[in-house]
Amino acid sequence: MAGAAAALSRPVGRRGREDVSLSRRARNLAWWSLAGVALALLVVPVVWVLYGVFQQAVPNWHWSIFTEVTTGVGGGLANALAGTGVLLLGVGVLVSVIGIGCGLYLAEFAPTGALTTLLRSASEILSGVPSIVIGYVGYVALVVGLHWGFSLLAALIVLTVLVIPYVSKATEIAIGQVPVAYREGAEALGMARSRALRTVVLRSAIPGIATGIIVALAISVGETAPLLYTAGFSNSFPTAQLVHSAVPYLTYATWTFYDDPSAAVKALAFDSMVLLVVLVLALILASRLVVWMSQKHSPARATGGGVRRAGRGRAGR
Repeated sequence: MAGAAAALSRPVGRRGREDVSLSRRARNLAWWSLAGVALALLVVPVVWVLYGVFQQAVPNWHWSIFTEVTTGVGGGLANALAGTGVLLLGVGVLVSVIGIGCGLYLAEFAPTGALTTLLRSASEILSGVPSIVIGYVGYVALVVGLHWGFSLLAALIVLTVLVIPYVSKATEIAIGQVPVAYREGAEALGMARSRALRTVVLRSAIPGIATGIIVALAISVGETAPLLYTAGFSNSFPTAQLVHSAVPYLTYATWTFYDDPSAAVKALAFDSMVLLVVLVLALILASRLVVWMSQKHSPARATGGGVRRAGRGRAGR
């Protein structure tokens, strides 16, 4: 025992410390190298795609695309921009009402059991269905079956069905992350459950819900196949007619005009790509802005603030 204790108490030699240090440095270098490679695999394709798009679009860029409508031999993209804006507005309203309602039900009201599990599984399966399949179902059921033709309403329904699972899941997760103490405090104050959900729980979950909605809008703005089946395309501005009126949109110009033999029409394809990239980036920045502005209502900040205040109180004592 004395010999073992002496061996343990013997200081480690410099060579042992160097071996351990070199081994740790090698592992650290290897992990950082793998992280750098992973980052490069993520960033390089994005930069390559953006460079190719802007390289093709900038030489033929003209600001009249914001004021002129599409024609058979060129023109602009004003009608496609307006149609994309109308689609985004409609999808935003529908998916906010339905998606938040679904997420709220699953998080707060759904009883534990087979039915709730089935609803969650159905939502997850729906999020994995290819968009072209949903578009074709919409074409058969709405465009042909209900005789709506290519229309705004058919496009809105299909896009909403496509992105509802994302908003529903984001809402359920955001509400689930609200501390139980918030609900208990509201109950202790005598609040009705509906008022507590509206003023305490949902207010604290705003960042997560808003992020889910904006991500859903970013997904819908880049869809082409569902709109080809339901919206069609038009060289004029969208109208207030919900059915029997085709809707223009940017992804149609990207998909169709790219192979056009006319140089002016093909240039519109690259212009529409630039506008789509800028629009998606704007939506992502908007989601970050909403999260930043709503951070004062988030549970993490409230908990962190409480911990800091408690720490300062102990330090003062």
